[in-house]
Order: sequence, then structure tokens, then C-alpha cells
Amino acid sequence: MAVSVAKLCKPIHMFSSLFIRFSSPVHTISSQQLLEQSIKSAVEAKSYRQIADILNASKEISQAANPFSFLSSFHQEDRTKIIDEILQSFIPLRPRNHAQRAYTYLLSFTLQGPDPLPLSLAILQRTLRSGCSPVPQTHLLLSSVWINQRKEFGHTVVNMLMQMHLIGYQPDGGVCNYLISSLCKVDQYEEAVQVLRSMGGAGFVPDLDSFGSVIGLLCQLRKTKNIEELMKEMVSKFRLSPRKELVVTVLKSMRANKDAHKAVEMIIFLEEMDIQIGFESYELVVETCLESNLFVLAGKVVMRMTNKGFIPYIKVRQKVFDGLAAVGELEFAYILKKKFTELNS
Repeated sequence: MAVSVAKLCKPIHMFSSLFIRFSSPVHTISSQQLLEQSIKSAVEAKSYRQIADILNASKEISQAANPFSFLSSFHQEDRTKIIDEILQSFIPLRPRNHAQRAYTYLLSFTLQGPDPLPLSLAILQRTLRSGCSPVPQTHLLLSSVWINQRKEFGHTVVNMLMQMHLIGYQPDGGVCNYLISSLCKVDQYEEAVQVLRSMGGAGFVPDLDSFGSVIGLLCQLRKTKNIEELMKEMVSKFRLSPRKELVVTVLKSMRANKDAHKAVEMIIFLEEMDIQIGFESYELVVETCLESNLFVLAGKVVMRMTNKGFIPYIKVRQKVFDGLAAVGELEFAYILKKKFTELNS
């Protein structure tokens, strides 16, 4: 170890000797207990910044035991005050991710404790603002806590978020987006939509990530009607321009559902809202129409493509020509052929 544990703990005399023993080959108690006792001593001395150093110096990584578990014996108000002081002390630390292990343990401790909210949201906020990513298990823990407390107390989403004010914190988009993402990870799309639509009431506007998480899940579940509603809400109400990859995902979902008319309507809507649509999106809609034998509709989409300077792949063009010919739309087929010639020249 490049920096000795003794040097890390030098400012805190009451637990320096304890941590020196931690590196000794002779153990009177487990290394996990020594780690917890060192953290406890740092808390008692209010030397909170040392906590990050202690955790980073320790090779102890335990899934079963949390080094902050001793805080369970504290009264809720005292526990909240101590954790808040720890979080505030970490703000000046550099590099900003120096306290990542501490954030991870604190978040796990509060989410699995008797009073997880709103304190865990405050820890989550500080974690995200420090540039750290919570461990993947956090999604499951957070979504479970959120859903259980919503059911138990019957609070609205806004009330749940605004409880952060009670402990001196202000909810923000980062917390909401992570919460939405967590709910989507466990397929709780209805609750995710509730959070999405309640963000304004808590004082901030949903962004592309807010909508992207929910719409992405709805696409996996093939909830075409909900997808259409949220896409229109995102673009019309919030004036957000969806990323091209999200548009492709939406149209793939509609194709899987054989919703050719919905796919065409989506393209037309996005065009009318001046949203840039890529070649792949147009091609997907044309193929969706062809798979449903809607050759005239496919031809109309191809016409929209050519107006944007795009030409379908040759196999797709041939299928459109053959389909139009089969339904007696030879004139329309020739108009499209002329368009392609003009674009190629």
C-alpha cells in the first residue's frame, strides 16, 4: 500500500492505533469489525473526510456487512444529521470520486434501513453530483423503497420528492432521472410515467434522458399507444427534439407490432414539428408498410423520403415498384422512378 494506514489516520489519535493493528498479521477481531470501528471513531471525532481515506486504504469489501451499520443505533434525527455532515464534508474532496466507496456504503445502508427516504435521495444526489455512478444494485433497492413507501403512505410523487427539503436538500433532475431509470429497470413503467409527469410540480422540467428511459422501456414492452402519447408530449409540450436513435427504437417497436399506420403518423408528426429524421427511420417505415402489403402507403413514405434527399435501398425500391404495379398504381410507380432519377443525376 503506497500510503500507510497509520499516516492516513494520524490526525485522529483515537483510532490510529486501531488501524495500525488492521494491517498487522495478528488479528484479535475481524478486519470488517476493525474497519467499522475506525469509521465509528472518525464519526465520533467529526473527522469525516478521513472516512473516504479509510475506506480507500482498506482492502475489505463486504456485501454482507456495512461499515456504517453502527449508525442504526442512533436516533433518526441524529443519524440524518451525521450523514448530512459526512456528505457536506465530501464536497471539497478532490478528485471528486475520492468518496465513491463511502457513497456506495451510505446509500446501501440508508436504502436498507427503517427510514430510507428522503435521506437516500440526498445521498444519491451527492453521489451523482460527484460524478460517481451508484452500483447497479441501487436501481432495485431504490425502486423497491419508492414503490413500497408510495403504497404505504399514499403520498404523491411531488410530496415524496419535496420531502428532501425537510433535511436541507433540493430535489433535482439528476435524482428524478435516476429514479425513473431505476423504475424502468424493474419494468415499473406506470410509476416511471408518474414521476416523469410530476417533475414539473417539483420545480424542474423533464429532459431527453427523462423521456428516453420511459419510452425505451415502453418500446421493449411494445406499448404503442403509450409510446405515441409520450413522444407527442415530449415534442409538443416540452419542445424537445428526440435523439435519432430513440426515433429508430420507437419505429422498430411499431414495426414489431405491425402498426404501419402509427409508424407513418409518427413520421408525419415529427416532420410537422421540424424534427430531423434520419434515413434509417424512413427506411424502417417503408419496410413496415411493405410487410403489411400497404404498397400505396409505402410509396407515399418513399415520396417523403425523396423530398428530404433520401433514396431507399434498391431492393426496397423494387418491392415498392412491384407492389404498386400489383395494385394498379403504375402512374405512381413511374412518378417515384422519375424522382429517383432526378436525385441520382
